[in-house]
Amino acid sequence: LMADFFFFLFSGLIGRSWAMVFAAGGFKVKLHDIEQQQLTSAQENIRKQMKELEKSGFLKGALSAEQQLALISVCTDLKAAVEGATFIQECTPENLEVKKKIFGQLDLIVGDNVILSSSTSCLLPSKLFTGLKHVKQCIVSHPVNPPYFVPLVEIVPHPETDPSTTERTYALMKKIGQSPVKLNREVEGFVLNRLQYAVISEAWRLVGEGVVSPTDLDLVVSDGLGMRYAFIGPLETMHLNAEGISDYCERYAEGMRLVLNTFGSVPEFSGETVQKVNQALSEKIPVVPKVLDARRKWRDECLTGLAKLKAQMKSD
Repeated sequence: LMADFFFFLFSGLIGRSWAMVFAAGGFKVKLHDIEQQQLTSAQENIRKQMKELEKSGFLKGALSAEQQLALISVCTDLKAAVEGATFIQECTPENLEVKKKIFGQLDLIVGDNVILSSSTSCLLPSKLFTGLKHVKQCIVSHPVNPPYFVPLVEIVPHPETDPSTTERTYALMKKIGQSPVKLNREVEGFVLNRLQYAVISEAWRLVGEGVVSPTDLDLVVSDGLGMRYAFIGPLETMHLNAEGISDYCERYAEGMRLVLNTFGSVPEFSGETVQKVNQALSEKIPVVPKVLDARRKWRDECLTGLAKLKAQMKSD
């Protein structure tokens, strides 16, 4: 077993998921929160999830659930929690002031070899880390929800992040079975959300202009594009859909530009289209906590199955 400590700030959903991912990799984990009650319920929640995963054969890693649970401890005192940590993953709510305050506190108590990493999904490293003494050790490691089943992690450096910080973070994410990608520099929305928003905005326009119903639009992705993209990305798709990329561009560039030039402006995401989409989706999945939670559980089960299938296909 690795004796390294990893330490997760705050015990919300993402913090709990990260703790489970690291414990699955055999690492010792400390969860920190200011509320003891939060930590107690986080531990109970993790135990319940791990036991369920073990029962259904979806538990990650080589260790049993009990062995993994033994690696996770909790701590309300920040100084004590940081003690011995080599990697700190901050998981506070998506609020710049809150996050800056936390990194300011950590900056005063950590040594020169700890990596300070944030789970932020949209705050730029330059906004989060500028001015910190340990800025060279700071990085964003953005997971995809739920990280336990969706392995991608976007690693985004601050302009002053030391290359060794990026390399160490990348190697660590690989070691625990995630799929890290390195951004060479920060950009609004990172990569995943930029791609996601491009799809959302065209989806919104097509529905708003009455070209297709909201339900059919989702079907185009779930039973079309998404099936393809579950295994290969858009660039490899191009490569395989012709005799390589150059051939694809020769054949289709003109047609693509023709279509792309007809795209509308950035939608407002308000007014009639909201009502239209809301009505269609509420018929399918009523906006009731119980129903939404059941559907999320179903989604996570689908992702679990897909993750298992992908792992199998890789090892074949």
